[in-house]
Formats: sequence, structure tokens, C-alpha cells
Amino acid sequence: MRLKSFLIACLWAIPGTAGEGLWPYNQFPKDTVKQKHGFEVEPAFLDHLRLASVKLAGGSGSFVSPTGLLLTTRQLAADCLSGLSTPQHDYYRDGFQAEGQAAELPCPAMDASVLLKIEDVSEAVRAGGATLALRNAAITRMEKECAAKSGNVCSVVRLFSGGRYDLYQYRRYSDLRLVFAPEYGIAFFGRERDSISYLRYGLNIAFLRAYENGKPAATPGYLKWSGEGVKEGDLVFLGGNPGPTGRLSTASQLTFLRDAALPLRLTRLQPRVQQLNAFAASSVDNQRAAQSTLSRLLTEYKTAAGKLIGLRDDRMVTKKTAFEGKIRRAVEGNAKLGAEAGKVWDEISNAYRKWKPLDKEYEILEGSPAPGSRLFRMARQIVRGEPLDDSGDAINESVETMMLTQYLTELSGLGEKELQLKPIKADATPEKAAKKMAKAERREDAELAGSGENQMPLKRILAGASPAQAAERMVKDSKLKDAAGRKVLAANRDAALKSGDPLIALAATIDAPALRLRKQHDEIIGTLEVAATEKIAQFRLKLFGAADYPDGTGTPRVEFGVVKGYTDRAAIAQPYAATFSGLYYRKDNEGPWQVPQRWIDAREALNPVTQLNFVSTSDIGGGDYGSAAINQRGELVGVTFDGNLESLPVTYLYSDEQARAVHVDVRGIAEALDIVYKAADLLKELGATPARGGS
Repeated sequence: MRLKSFLIACLWAIPGTAGEGLWPYNQFPKDTVKQKHGFEVEPAFLDHLRLASVKLAGGSGSFVSPTGLLLTTRQLAADCLSGLSTPQHDYYRDGFQAEGQAAELPCPAMDASVLLKIEDVSEAVRAGGATLALRNAAITRMEKECAAKSGNVCSVVRLFSGGRYDLYQYRRYSDLRLVFAPEYGIAFFGRERDSISYLRYGLNIAFLRAYENGKPAATPGYLKWSGEGVKEGDLVFLGGNPGPTGRLSTASQLTFLRDAALPLRLTRLQPRVQQLNAFAASSVDNQRAAQSTLSRLLTEYKTAAGKLIGLRDDRMVTKKTAFEGKIRRAVEGNAKLGAEAGKVWDEISNAYRKWKPLDKEYEILEGSPAPGSRLFRMARQIVRGEPLDDSGDAINESVETMMLTQYLTELSGLGEKELQLKPIKADATPEKAAKKMAKAERREDAELAGSGENQMPLKRILAGASPAQAAERMVKDSKLKDAAGRKVLAANRDAALKSGDPLIALAATIDAPALRLRKQHDEIIGTLEVAATEKIAQFRLKLFGAADYPDGTGTPRVEFGVVKGYTDRAAIAQPYAATFSGLYYRKDNEGPWQVPQRWIDAREALNPVTQLNFVSTSDIGGGDYGSAAINQRGELVGVTFDGNLESLPVTYLYSDEQARAVHVDVRGIAEALDIVYKAADLLKELGATPARGGS
């Protein structure tokens, strides 16, 4: 008992921060909140947040009126806006505002789910059998029986890597309609340059409405609008659906990410982002053509950079190593677990040492081939007989040529030795692996020297041309550029392989070595990583019980934190809130910070000190975007839409020193609806009274 008490104390001491935790509703640490913040979290408080919060595809939202009005972020409504757009009305660019309920437009691909009930079914799942297949069968049976009996959507959630199973019952709203979304330029103010940063000035919101039987849904448990908003030091609670996190990653895994995987990713993304930026800056048409690809790659780049910055902070790895050591000693000293159990950390460390020499080839050939190229992605899907992921958007040949040139350059850099890589046994040491690779290289060099016929397939594809020349030819000659052409190719794999299409030929050429590397990845670290994560999660569950929280699973959780500014990595103090005045700090409204015309027209009527965005120490994951932030009275004070750059390493280890969740303030929303959009009916339904006063 003393050992367990000591370990629980260690758990809270490292990192021991104010807002850590992605807490299931049936495991909320109310004693901790009372101890640290002096607030008693009653069951009714959590029930109110749970029943008002919704799970959307890729994120979260919340009901904010008794008639089904739902608040989320604009990015979660992006597909609906694009789908509803016509040549006459570009809702994705210009936003949408319904003139009354009759004008609300359906979003057919969207639905919202409310968590009604949680039941621990761990014993029932385990009773289904010892193997994974038997347990999955038991879970499927349990979900079907629950749905038939309750009429709800039922899902068994695997927590602590199988240490606990909870049955979640949801009420699903499958008829969602678009009510309001602001212009792209104000929702994503600053666009790519400001993403994952702070200070932020974004009205990143959207209103939808849930309907049932053709009428607005009755949602009496909605969140009431706060007239006061937040001030620094306020305690806030979030109801979201955080995506997968890596809090169980070991110190050796973090070291591998820091020293190998993340630097490689940045090295590959940087030239692509630079080329696309230069291309987009040359004309409005080029900007439009490159926007989607540039935005995606830039987000990936900033995400990787933020994680790397955090992992290069020695304090993070030191904390992880220290805490990991305490866990391991506890495991080895536990009579039920034993010293053998503690060897899992050594197994992980050894596996990553073996894998490291192969990681670059794996990422280029299999893990992330041809970043930014839609044509190559579709070519690989055809070669592998996979469903075609085709948005239907027009292919820009210049963008594709740039991205493909970069990929051919990477392949040329690998050379034939890596492309002809032979399998290496999973139990081989790094030294043996290196010797085997060197031996294979010498053999292939001799073969190439002795015979002009034994040419590497990639050389045949390049046909003596440079990567840029070959890429231009491939894009020009490929039938994948045309929607009808790629549909025909995707319909018959064998015919596609014989078609002579240069991009399909490229994908087919590197497919065998790519699949060999995937097999080695699975043998060396893939299977072990899954098994080790399960063991570590279950060790922690046995040692700490309910005092520890499970990793994010994209399912409903409660988070909490304090509204608080911070000092960033450049030693600049950042305030807890950003106001309307920041929208207009560029001379003549120029550059990437440009606001839509109606915001220019409304400038004099807006109060420049009204808070638009604010930050909190709340622990969030990707699926929390759109989640409600409420105060201690259970009133809505904001909607979460991002994290700052310093929050990205939180995926592996939480810290409240600089990591912040970024929210849109309800006062900024109300003033924008009132002055800029003249949305009197929407404000009335929200019960929001904006504070008037211009500059």
C-alpha cells in the first residue's frame, strides 16, 4: 500500500501541472480540482457539459440553444461549405449566413453524437475469450445487443490499451444544417503564416442546427452564453474528443523522434514549402492552385517543427526518463509483475537502434512517398488495388511537376542500392544489418559494372533525363490528370499496369522495395511497439488505477485549465487575450493578414479592446477543435480552435509552462455577429447581448 501511495504521489509530481489530463467523464479527478483550484465539481456540472457537447467527424461542438443550434469551428464545416458552393456562390471563400431557419442548408455528410451513458464492460469483454479475435467478436456482439435494446448508437471504447473497456451510448443527430460561417479570410486570419501560433486573431466558428423529423431538435440541456467572458486566472472546462496521443511513448522512442524521424520529415518538407510559396506569390491564379497543397504541407511542417522544438528541450526528455525510471522500478519491484516485466523498455530501445539505419529509405519509399503529389498518391492506390482517393478537383500541372521533381530527386539520392534492398532479419543487430547492406551494395556494384543490361528500374524511367525533365514528361503524359482517365485506370489494375502510364510505372517500380521495408518495419518495431504500449499502459493502470488517465482515443473527455498568458521561446511575454485591434495592425490592410471588405467597413464601429481570442492551460488533442470552454457556472465562454506552437510536444508529455489551447472568446463572437454581420435573430437565439462601443 505504501508503494502504491508513493507511486501516486510520483504521478502527480511529474509533471505535476495545473491542467494535465484527458479525463473520461466517469473518471474525472474532482478531488484534484478542488485541491488545486478550490472548486467543487458536482456530478450535475459534468452531466451538463457532457449532454451539451457533441462529437463531430474530426472534432467537437456544443449545443448553444434549446432548438438544436450547435457551435463548432469553421474547419469542421469546411466540407459542407465546399459541397454547397456553386459557380454563383463560393461559400467556402465568402462564408454563409441563413436568413431564417427555412434558409438553413443541409450538410448531408455530417452528423453529431451526444454521449448519453458510460458502462464499464471490462469483465464481459475478457469473458469473451483470451485472444484478440474472440474479444473483438464479444465487443461486436455487445454493441449490437446494446443498440437493439436502447435504440442508441453503441460503441465499446478500449482504454489503457485494453486495460479497461467502457461501453458508450450515443444519441446521433444525422440531419445537420448550416446556419452561419464567416469568410475564410477572417476565420483563418493570417492564413498559413499564423497557423499554430499566438497571438491569434481568428473568428474560427460555424453554427449548425440539428434537426429531427424535419424540425429543429429539442436540446434543453444547452450551454448558456456568458455575458462576461473570461479574465486572466479564470478556471475553464472543455468538453471535447481529443485524438490519439503518445503519452505512453518511452524515452528511447522520443529520442528516435528527436534525432531521426522529425529532422528527416522537416528536411523533406522544407524545399516543397519553399517552392510552393514562391509559386503562389507569383500570381493570384498560382496562389489559388497551390493553396490546398501548401496549406497541408505547411501545417505538417509546423507540426513537426513544434514537436522537434519541444523534444530538443532537455527538460522534457529528462522528465520523461525520470518518470519512466520510477515506473520501471515499481514494476520490477512488484511481486505480481516482476523483473521480467521491466525488460519491455530495453526491448523498445533495442528495436529502435536496429530500425534507425532503415528509417530514411522507409519514409521515402513507404512511409510518406511523394508528399504533395496527388498524381503519385493515386498511382500507388491503383498499383496496390486500393480505393481511389480522388477529390475530383482539377490537377495543376505546375504544382504536380514541382512535387514530383522533388520526389525523383529524393529517389535518385537513395540510388539503386536502397531500392534493391534485401530483407534483414528482425533479430539482426545494427552492425549485422549494416554489413549485410554493404555486402549487397558491393554485389550490385559488381553486377552493374559487368553488365550494361542490369540497369536499375528508376534509371530506365528517368531515361537519361534530370529529375525535373522526367517529372515534366511524366505529368504531361499521364492519363491520371484527367478525372475520367484515372477512373478508367482505377477500374482495371492489370490493364493499368500495362498501360504505359509513366506515373503508374513509377509507383510499380518502387512498390516491391517499399513493401519489403514495410514488412521489416512491422517485424522490427511495429508489432513490438503495439505490444509494449499495451504492457506499459496496463502496468500504469495496475499501479495507479483511477489516478492516471488514458491516452486520447477520439472519444468524449473533460479537460480543464486556467486562462493564462505565457512567455514564449523568444522570451516575449504573450498576453492571455488578443483583441479586435490586432486585425488592423498592418498598414493599408495589406499582406497575409488581410481582412474581408465588410470588416474594413465595420472597423470604426467595433470596440478595439473587445477580446477575440484567448488562451488557457487546458490539455487538448487534435479532436478537441470545436470543443466548448465553460466557466464555473457552466456558461459558454469560448470555443477551442487551435493550440500554439509550444503545445505540439504535449502529444508526448504535458507541460503548462508554455503550451496553450487557443479559443475564440464569446464576446468577440457576439460583437462580430452584431456589428459586422447584423445577425440579430442569431444573437437573440443565443441570448447574447454584445457590449457596444466603437473606437
